[in-house]
Amino acid sequence: MTTFDKREEAFEKKFAVDEDLRFKAMVRRSRLIGLFVAEKLGKSGPDADTYAKEIIATEVDGGDEGVVAKLLADAAERGIEVTEANIRAKMAELYAIAIAQVKAGT
Repeated sequence: MTTFDKREEAFEKKFAVDEDLRFKAMVRRSRLIGLFVAEKLGKSGPDADTYAKEIIATEVDGGDEGVVAKLLADAAERGIEVTEANIRAKMAELYAIAIAQVKAGT
């Protein structure tokens, strides 16, 4: 195996590790935002966990845009005023927390 091959293999492994971290952090972030919004919607306990799982499923199916749309719709349905900018800011804040949690293994 040449030095180039070894280097290429190392980059591929790093890419795979980075993508795994990114995926886990996105799922964690979706759970955190789901729990945060569930509280605002008056949900707690198992209902909040179920709502967080719905947000995770929305993330997997529709990405960030799907999550934002669902959160906006659910808030509007309950008469809670929130903007897309507020949601995106909270998602960014929680993503940083999620990355730290995933890296720490918590």
